[in-house]
Amino acid sequence: MTQRENTTLSIVVPVYNGALSLRELVDGLAAVLPTIASQYEVILVNDGSRDDSWRVITELAAERPWVRGFDLMRNYGQHSALLCGIRAARYDLIATMDDDLQHPPSELPKLLARLNEGFDVVYGTPLRQQHGFWRDLASELTKIALQSSMGVEVARNVSAFRIFRTPLRAAFDNYQGSYISIDVLLTWATTRFAAIAVRHDERKYGASNYTFRKLTRHALNMITGFTVIPLQLASIIGFVFTAFGVLVFIYVVGRYLIEGTTVAGFPFLASIIAIFSGAQLFALGIIGEYLARMHFRLMDRPAYVVRREARDEQEEARPTEPSRERTV
Repeated sequence: MTQRENTTLSIVVPVYNGALSLRELVDGLAAVLPTIASQYEVILVNDGSRDDSWRVITELAAERPWVRGFDLMRNYGQHSALLCGIRAARYDLIATMDDDLQHPPSELPKLLARLNEGFDVVYGTPLRQQHGFWRDLASELTKIALQSSMGVEVARNVSAFRIFRTPLRAAFDNYQGSYISIDVLLTWATTRFAAIAVRHDERKYGASNYTFRKLTRHALNMITGFTVIPLQLASIIGFVFTAFGVLVFIYVVGRYLIEGTTVAGFPFLASIIAIFSGAQLFALGIIGEYLARMHFRLMDRPAYVVRREARDEQEEARPTEPSRERTV
């Protein structure tokens, strides 16, 4: 039995204003998937798009039986849309791609071959970045935050173009937090990560929705949502300033005992108070971030809500045969 006959694959694509690129993406997948998998599906999750993305998704689902569509109630974010598609996947392997044609379907065999070397998760790292300076800087900050959250070296090579084994989702099957990072959730199930350099094409339509501000915020959410590093940092800062205060106290008492004078000047006292107050407010701010996340978790706020599924609409639109009365 060939490797293709052993492979069943689900492709999950979060969609946001991707009406212009979806058909081209599905056509590319239609040319590649039959060569690498015996059974396959493409799951398109409409994440509150403002264009005709849902109409295109329903048309593709009607034309191709292996295309499925989910329409979310509003825009929840890329990772929430991914989580929806991942939970709906039916096959042994799951690959995730963007809807902007930057992830060529022709590169999927490379990820699959690397996965078959004994790994559980494989990232398709771009050969070169396609963004500007600020976007690249924000991406690097996000990867540093992700490395602290994931605790694995390959975190610096993460990409939205990834493939992993479906059983891994059992580790986060009941996760309901509103702050989601698929890459961090995958570390709850395995440490067998790998990355391979693949071609990433330039975006053909529109502009990226990830700005410097959004990426920075995402990095902050990952650090405070999945690690205790900020709390440890606050503890270190508190210890350092406590030690500094003890040294200042020793200096003041020592000068009085040796010279018989005290440290004069209101500026010195004011600066010491400002330093300690700043450290305390910084620590309280970090604690507040964690309390806010606990508050949202206690609210049991869902990661996403599905409005409708393309298959459901097709079943409703299909005419039914008139009922026949039975005669006795």
